[in-house]
Amino acid sequence: MPEPALARPIFSSEDFKLLKRAVHAYLVEHGDEPDSSKYSHLYHRLGRAGR
Repeated sequence: MPEPALARPIFSSEDFKLLKRAVHAYLVEHGDEPDSSKYSHLYHRLGRAGR
């Protein structure tokens, strides 16, 4: 039985940079809203993932 092929990444490192920039822009505009802490955590996770 042949081994399954390795999964290809869904996002490139450039995608993480763009997503992080978009989340940052959202935080600047909506930082005082109740869900802002979730977006802040996402922003930091994107920074770690895009390295």
